[in-house]
Amino acid sequence: MAVQTVPTKGNLMNTKKSLALAKNGYELLDRKRNILIREMMTLIDHANAIQQKIDDAYAEAYTALQTANVTNGFCEDISNAIPYENGLKLDSRSVMGVEIPILTIEEREDHNYLHYGLRTTNSAIDKVYTKFTEVKNLTVELAEIENSVYRLADSIKKTQKRANALKNIMIPRFEETVKFISDALDEKDREEFSRLKVIKKKKQKDAALKKAKELSAESA
Repeated sequence: MAVQTVPTKGNLMNTKKSLALAKNGYELLDRKRNILIREMMTLIDHANAIQQKIDDAYAEAYTALQTANVTNGFCEDISNAIPYENGLKLDSRSVMGVEIPILTIEEREDHNYLHYGLRTTNSAIDKVYTKFTEVKNLTVELAEIENSVYRLADSIKKTQKRANALKNIMIPRFEETVKFISDALDEKDREEFSRLKVIKKKKQKDAALKKAKELSAESA
């Protein structure tokens, strides 16, 4: 239903401007939504690939751990020698105004240093360390991607909601208001034209009567 705005030319111009802005806003939101969807689909494909790598890496890591436990005894004491990972850093990038996280692991200063003794271990321990390091790196990468997908999906939902509000509510309302004002102004113009036409006919009639009287007076 059109808003009952006072039908003036000024209001018509303002409403047309609002309508143009609403249409432009819808186009921008629709473009933003499509870009975000493409970005999200790319990340989902990447996440699926990473998930498969993680599954394979976990399987290989636990197989290597079983071998290490058999050949070295239980590796709990050896694992306690490995320092906790505290080099995880968080940054971000922007995709159409959506902050996407970037996770990185800073390389430790002692990354080339073995925290367990070579005399009491064998190559199976080295393989376990390498495989679980791979799992750690892949997990960080997957966490970054999954968090990015979540943020993109949330932004897509909000963008779609705003776009729908413009398309289904605001734009039709402005269009109805423009039609209401235009029709009212057209009707006013027709009434004014009819009024002027009547006035013109009355003036012509009065002029004819005046001229007839003047001719009668001259004849007398």
